[in-house]
Amino acid sequence: MGFTIAEIAAALGAEAVGAVETSVTHASEPGEASADALALAMDPKYAETLGQGKARVAILWKGADWQALGLRAAVLVERPRYAMSGLTKLMDPGPEIAPGIHSTAIIDPAADIGEGAAIGPFVVIGRGVRIGPGARIASHVTVGEAAQIGQGALIHSGAHIGAHVVIGDRFIAQPGAVVGSDGFSFVTPEKSGVEKARETLGDQGEITGQSWTRIHSLGAVEIGDDVEVGANVTIDRGTIRPTRIGRGSKLDNQVHIGHNVEVGEDCLLCGQVGIAGSAKIGNRVVLGGQCGVSDNIFVGDDVVAGGATKIFTNAPSGRVLLGSPAVKMDSHVEIQKSLRRLPRMMKQFAELQKAVSKRGQKD
Repeated sequence: MGFTIAEIAAALGAEAVGAVETSVTHASEPGEASADALALAMDPKYAETLGQGKARVAILWKGADWQALGLRAAVLVERPRYAMSGLTKLMDPGPEIAPGIHSTAIIDPAADIGEGAAIGPFVVIGRGVRIGPGARIASHVTVGEAAQIGQGALIHSGAHIGAHVVIGDRFIAQPGAVVGSDGFSFVTPEKSGVEKARETLGDQGEITGQSWTRIHSLGAVEIGDDVEVGANVTIDRGTIRPTRIGRGSKLDNQVHIGHNVEVGEDCLLCGQVGIAGSAKIGNRVVLGGQCGVSDNIFVGDDVVAGGATKIFTNAPSGRVLLGSPAVKMDSHVEIQKSLRRLPRMMKQFAELQKAVSKRGQKD
């Protein structure tokens, strides 16, 4: 399949110049581009390597002198990274899932499969499931009883959607994602060591044997429209009320969402983020890789937390956080500067202490 420069520019809402009927088959870095490739040279520093490849056409920054670069045609963009989103969407065919229902799929007679849905090999769909029109479900996916998945969904191989989960339109799940597993909730007949430690901030008192009893998850998971979850994401069902993920939120690989958590709209949760049970995350929150959020706290709208930040207490809206425990990012920078000064300060302190001690001996 090929794409003309005119088609690419139209898809990006960008300007096409030169021989716009020129066709390409794929995108490439400038120095490795073949004659049928679209070179991605959206910054002058990347254009320097165009001569190392054989590209005839490229995506360039707005105002670039494409003819001086020896090109037949170009697409000129104002915001390169945003242009990448449109280009990759245009060129990505997605997984090959044949139209219709594969002969090896097992679908309960009481399930409702929408028009134009494609169901791959060895998919298992339970009783009362509703799959929206145009959904694509790849091989070895399971969908539990009474789950609902909206139109235009794309569920990659090996994902598991639990019973009674409700998912909106245009949902994307990468391989191995699990939506609707049981929450991690256990209790002891007597007051546990964890409860004692929390009350006393460390003293468990007399330690006795204890056993853990499961609190079953009766709630489900509710996911809004246009949500994407990465590979091996796990989202626990709620204990009584549902765990919720708001419209437009994106979860990276290995993100874990505990039971009863509420994630707002248009949030970005990067790899290995963990959110403990009953935490509430506001809208447009960005949590960098390996961030952690304690249970039963609130993170306000528009909070941005840098990688590995650990949020143990409520975070006000708009706060930019870093560190463990989380503090304002500028405060964290000052703290780190002070830590680096400590060895020198301790040496100076020791010298002053020695001088004072000698002076005291003379007196």
